[in-house]
Amino acid sequence: MEHLPPPAEELALLDRELVQLDTRRVQLLNRRSWLLSVLQQQTAPLPPFPAHRAPQPAGRYSAPLRPGGPGRAAPPRSAQNVLLSLGGLLLIIAAIAFTLVSWGAMGIGGRSAVLAAVTVGALVAPAVLLKRGLSSTAEALAALALVLTVLDAYALHAVAAPGADGLVFAAVASAVLAMGWAGYGLALGRLRLPLPAAVVAGQLPLVLWAWAAGAPVLAFGWALLVTAAADGAVALWGKGLAVRVTAGAGAAVTGLLALLLGLVRSVSADGPLSAAGPGCLLLAGAAVALFGAWRARREFALVAGCLSGLAALAAVGGVLRTAVPQDWSVVAYLVCAVVLLAALRARVPRHAERGVLTAAGMVVAGAVLWALPPVAAVLLGPMSLLTDVWSGAPDGVRAAMGVSVPWSGMAASPVVLAVVTGVLGVAHRYGPARVAGTPGAPVTSGAGWRGAAAAGGLCLGWAALLVLPAALDAGYVPAVVVEMVLVAALLAVAVRGLSGAAAVSLSGVTVTAMVCALAGSAAVGVLSLAAEPATYAVFGTLLVLFVGAAVRSRVTAVRAVFACVAVLCGIVVASASGTSLGLAAYEGAPVVLAVPAVTVLLGFRLRGGPVGAAVELTGAFGAVIAVVMAVPDAPFLALVLALCGVLAGGTAVRPDRRRIAGYLSAVLFVAATWVRLAASEVSVPEAYTLPVTVPALVVGVLRRRRDPAASSWTAYGPGLAATLVPSLFAAWADPDWVRPLLLGLVALVITLAGARFRLQALLLLGGAVLALVALHELAPYVVQVAGALPRWLPPALAGVLLLVVGATYEQRLRDARRLRDALGRMR
Repeated sequence: MEHLPPPAEELALLDRELVQLDTRRVQLLNRRSWLLSVLQQQTAPLPPFPAHRAPQPAGRYSAPLRPGGPGRAAPPRSAQNVLLSLGGLLLIIAAIAFTLVSWGAMGIGGRSAVLAAVTVGALVAPAVLLKRGLSSTAEALAALALVLTVLDAYALHAVAAPGADGLVFAAVASAVLAMGWAGYGLALGRLRLPLPAAVVAGQLPLVLWAWAAGAPVLAFGWALLVTAAADGAVALWGKGLAVRVTAGAGAAVTGLLALLLGLVRSVSADGPLSAAGPGCLLLAGAAVALFGAWRARREFALVAGCLSGLAALAAVGGVLRTAVPQDWSVVAYLVCAVVLLAALRARVPRHAERGVLTAAGMVVAGAVLWALPPVAAVLLGPMSLLTDVWSGAPDGVRAAMGVSVPWSGMAASPVVLAVVTGVLGVAHRYGPARVAGTPGAPVTSGAGWRGAAAAGGLCLGWAALLVLPAALDAGYVPAVVVEMVLVAALLAVAVRGLSGAAAVSLSGVTVTAMVCALAGSAAVGVLSLAAEPATYAVFGTLLVLFVGAAVRSRVTAVRAVFACVAVLCGIVVASASGTSLGLAAYEGAPVVLAVPAVTVLLGFRLRGGPVGAAVELTGAFGAVIAVVMAVPDAPFLALVLALCGVLAGGTAVRPDRRRIAGYLSAVLFVAATWVRLAASEVSVPEAYTLPVTVPALVVGVLRRRRDPAASSWTAYGPGLAATLVPSLFAAWADPDWVRPLLLGLVALVITLAGARFRLQALLLLGGAVLALVALHELAPYVVQVAGALPRWLPPALAGVLLLVVGATYEQRLRDARRLRDALGRMR
């Protein structure tokens, strides 16, 4: 057993250890800063370690660190490398100038002797320098030697074979230089430049040969592909990191160019025979990339496998594309991608397999994107019917889309979506173990893929069936029926995942079914507006479906969504019924209020909660629509406002809705009174409002006696507003002075009463009316005075006011807070 000290002793021990670590850290940071300054200056020798006696904890840092000794690092050689690089560069420039400019001043023997001697010397010198340990100087001279060999080749062509074809000579010279530099680099293994330079030179021979021979595009592709294969071999088995990196970069560039040339020729081919040649090039490129993926590391294997899969798909799909109509070319590539997915059972390394899988997935995703525009047209196209409701059912469903879609060229869209749906279904059934790793991987590791595949398959399958009537140019009625059946099926899928006592969460399939059902219901609802019978049939069916889905669901949020959609469908049916009865828009507003009335009753039945609140809010939206419909006719607007007040009053019976619905009911009743008075052109509104205000104030007094904690807004607000607001409008329109005077006196009395009895409603309503009356009376004089003042005076006064307010901002803020608190304490 280990001895554990008491907590107090262990705490003290830990504190001492932390102090020692902090001291040591400060010492090392100081030393590091000093070393950085020395490395930047490079002027002074390293002094001894600064004296600092650190605590001596037991451990590996008991002795201070000192520079020097056997482990002292060699001084940096950056300056040496810079000098050598500059020297080698100058020599290279001098050699080029000598070869190109001063060549003609010497005879053939002298020129050959000088250049050969310099080249041989530059090639031999690095070997001698390496034996003496001067590796940097050897690298600089080796770089000079490589450039001199290029100049030798140029001189040989200019003097010995001036009539030879330049491209052919360049191809041969680049091949000879590549082999020579490779042998030179292998002979002097410590040099780092010759072997990468040989790899760079090796990129040119085949391409230059094809150029010199005037070869077709495919020949260039094969030359690039063979070069890429050789680069890949060097990248896998080459000597040194620099050689492998250079070869890998060369393989990537030449290989991509070869595949790009093959793809361009394959896409532009007009027959199977003309597409076979590019297909062979692409297949060969796929084999090279797959072999590289087989032997490469993880990241490179993934990229190489993806390239291999894309090349194979382009090769086979390019041939199949020429055998089908042009509009079905995407289907040809998609079929190839599906076959490639099915062929992944072969023994391929896991990362390469994932790369091939990624390539097939990219092709499948591209096909889906190609097929989406018709789906968007079916969903959004019927929006044009909103401006021409009930204009008559069109002959075909395409006529109701209202958008320009080349349907003849998009006939393959449902097929593409259906094929991808099948692929996702197979992936849902068999795919997770393969995607997650080896065939023996646990199924739970691919549970996320299974859910995603199921959700994606459901969405794309729905999209395929949705766009099928438009692709086949079916009639209007069959298209509406198909879309309604799809909505019903999606709701059934969603309800199946949400029914039962254990349904407490949403799966991907359930959410997808819900979203697709909502989108499909919106699309078919707008599409049904073309004909009156279709509108009633569609929205009535949707009402029944969403009510049933809301009843069967056990998830609260989903029930609320379904219930809201059902209420919206009821609002549409009610609005349509008013139009069918021949009523004007404002005359049909009371009919629309039948739906909010039903939602009020449902609120009682549901006893609040999220679902009840959502239903009531959606019903309130229907009431707002009814009010907007009644705006053109003032008497009907007053009637609709009064009916809304009745509904709000009925909602206020419930204790949990009493506060909000009660205020709303009072506001609606008062607004209905004002609108009615304005519609009747009443010039003395007090004769109609005072009989309402007096009993209301009496009821408010009785309410306050029974419940002193009741708010003054509830007790007195509706009664006072019923008279003060219409009188205020009448006073503003009255050119005489009697009405404003009387209204101002009444408002003053109400304001003083509110201040005396600390009643917020009386104080604010009376004060607001009094201020507006005073503004009305003083407005002519203010306008007269403003016209007599200089133009510069109002801005100056505003500036002074802002300065004063800014200087006393804190005091004004405290005054505003005190006023707010005082008003808050009032009833």
